[in-house]
Amino acid sequence: MTAMLRLFEDVLSSDAVEIDLPALPRMIFVAHGSVRSADRTLRDGEAFGSEGAMTLKAGGEGATLWRWEFVSRGAGANALAAHGAVSHEKLSARLDTLPQGTLLLRGDSVAFPAGGCAYLHRHQGPGIRCLLDGGIRIDTHGRSTSYGPGGAWYESGPDPVFAQAADRPTRFIRTMILPASYLGKSSAEYLRDEDKAKPKVQQYKIFVDLPLK
Repeated sequence: MTAMLRLFEDVLSSDAVEIDLPALPRMIFVAHGSVRSADRTLRDGEAFGSEGAMTLKAGGEGATLWRWEFVSRGAGANALAAHGAVSHEKLSARLDTLPQGTLLLRGDSVAFPAGGCAYLHRHQGPGIRCLLDGGIRIDTHGRSTSYGPGGAWYESGPDPVFAQAADRPTRFIRTMILPASYLGKSSAEYLRDEDKAKPKVQQYKIFVDLPLK
């Protein structure tokens, strides 16, 4: 089976039953509300990652989760099917540009000030992004596509990309599959010599750097 990366949006009501997820490499971002997993509770804007099976329970206000899952060997990622839980697949992508060797699942956020941009660049592996706040235009493959909050898109990694934020603060959440050697390191490579020394306005926050077994 070809490796896949999939992004689901899960909406859990406050009276949802406990949700069991099978063992898969994943990152879960709490877009709204709160959720408990084992002995920890995560709230708006927090995230966690794991390769193991897990059980989720929404807090009193319910929860909206963005759930990325990496499927490399036969198993499939799933939409939730339980009382009080509704989910849909926002985006899935076949990872034709998956790096060779030992891999790393990275989940992070990228924030831009109003009007900020990411100069022409590429990454060391593929990934799916989902816009949390603001607006963004992505230029790649000779096309420009704009996204608003909740919009999701795929980047292959090697293909050059230019990103232009809207006239308001903008932030997206992403999960990428990278070579394990990039643990704790930036995966971005700027492609024009004149851009390499320019100040970079975007700010990064790594939620998950999970070496894959």
